[in-house]
Amino acid sequence: MDILITLIVGAAVALLWVMLYDSNRFVVKKFMVEDKRIKKRCRGILLTDLHNKRYGKDNGRLLTAIREQRPDFLLIGGDLLTAKPRASLKPALEFLRALGGEYPIYYANGNHEHRLKLYPETYGDMAQRYEAGLAEIGVRPLVNSHIDLPEYGISIYGSEIGKYFYKRFRPGKMHPEYLPEILGQASRDFFTVLLAHNPDYFPQYAAWGADLTLSGHIHGGVARVPFWGKGVISPTWRMFPKYDGGVFKEGEAVMILSRGMGIHTIPVRVFNPAELWVVEFAPPSCPDTAVQTGR
Repeated sequence: MDILITLIVGAAVALLWVMLYDSNRFVVKKFMVEDKRIKKRCRGILLTDLHNKRYGKDNGRLLTAIREQRPDFLLIGGDLLTAKPRASLKPALEFLRALGGEYPIYYANGNHEHRLKLYPETYGDMAQRYEAGLAEIGVRPLVNSHIDLPEYGISIYGSEIGKYFYKRFRPGKMHPEYLPEILGQASRDFFTVLLAHNPDYFPQYAAWGADLTLSGHIHGGVARVPFWGKGVISPTWRMFPKYDGGVFKEGEAVMILSRGMGIHTIPVRVFNPAELWVVEFAPPSCPDTAVQTGR
């Protein structure tokens, strides 16, 4: 019995250590895409689901990691903040302000930014204050809109799908005409990047015309099963979600699903460190890479 108790206590202590360790670190992952429409090599940083978390004083560790990668632009996949009544907007705005003078920032809202706008009776003027803060930094979110980067041959779209598509337990059905209605039709003259917070609809994004979809929202499944590597639960309370983190393909289309940078709802990570993605865009000539480094 004493041995059993010792083993249980030891396992509990080890699990607690993993939770604390994984909840306060991140890894840098790299991926390269090649396409004949891309005119010259460039590098983007994908960052999602920060949820007001800070890595070191004034987010120093995260800012250093971003600068070390020497990106040409930043791609924000949503949920930089957490929608809580009267919560501070300062962490998200300070983080963006530190980077806004150094890099172009292309920002798509997540469900938390969207929620601020949907429920003013709950969140008051938080949405307006956040948008004003972003405008001061020079960031204009891509809300079902896009920007062309002709020097790179890339077009970046930001989608903001309705709250119906974030329903719990079972995803709502997305009809084929929905994305063309809110986004228009993707141009085939540019390599199309779609910032789409919710990865559940990757097949629909691919059918719409997204060459590369950049998503978040799932937080890697909060905990990942050792050896199997599968995420356990999504924010919509679905067990072992199909899209939990990593790189997925649908025909020729690719989705990079970040496990996010912060924590929310279930405030821990287990065998599931946060992720900062570096995406290299290049004309055909370079081999694909998928490299991971720890931090």
